[in-house]
Amino acid sequence: MLGVLLGCALAVALVVAGTNAAVVLTSKDRIVGTEEAAAFRADAIVVLGASVYADGTPSSILQDRLDDGIALYFAGAAPKIIMSGDNSTVAYNEVKAMKDYAVAQGVPSQDVFCDHAGFSTYESMYRAKHVFGAERIVVATQTYHLYRALYAAGGLGLEAIGVPSDYREYAHQLQYDVREVPARTKDFFQTLLKTPPTFVGDPISLDQSGDVTEG
Repeated sequence: MLGVLLGCALAVALVVAGTNAAVVLTSKDRIVGTEEAAAFRADAIVVLGASVYADGTPSSILQDRLDDGIALYFAGAAPKIIMSGDNSTVAYNEVKAMKDYAVAQGVPSQDVFCDHAGFSTYESMYRAKHVFGAERIVVATQTYHLYRALYAAGGLGLEAIGVPSDYREYAHQLQYDVREVPARTKDFFQTLLKTPPTFVGDPISLDQSGDVTEG
């Protein structure tokens, strides 16, 4: 019995290690700087959500992602920004806080789209392609997170590069790194299976004003 358990544990460890290696090694060359991203001529910059405080203020990790996305917008990396995050309840709305922050920094409101159903990294990438109709995107998030986002994007048929938003050290970075290990394995298989997201919804054209996605 012990031998069977050890064998199963070894098999799981090999799957996790193998999928993590595949995600990182196939994505790392697509992590670039702002200048290279500006020459990429993407359809949209996708800023991935993170925690928002009760007063609507972005957490430090989200603020850095937003500053990254805003810098890319003003560098000419793409004419539109998709704020993709969790708005699963009326009381919690990451994307409104994300859009409000960008607009306060001078980004025109009509150029900022809200993806209210970006409940996970994989779902954000799926919806960028299948709901917003993007073909080429620049992803704004921290390096540890970019590997997974770019792997999912590529597997779903998007041409994607990422610019890291590593502007500071984070108090819970070890926790983020540990959590990312099983998350990469999960997204490896979701990407392989092309799993539909929680919500798909009607197509939203990036050619219109992003204000239509508010609410």
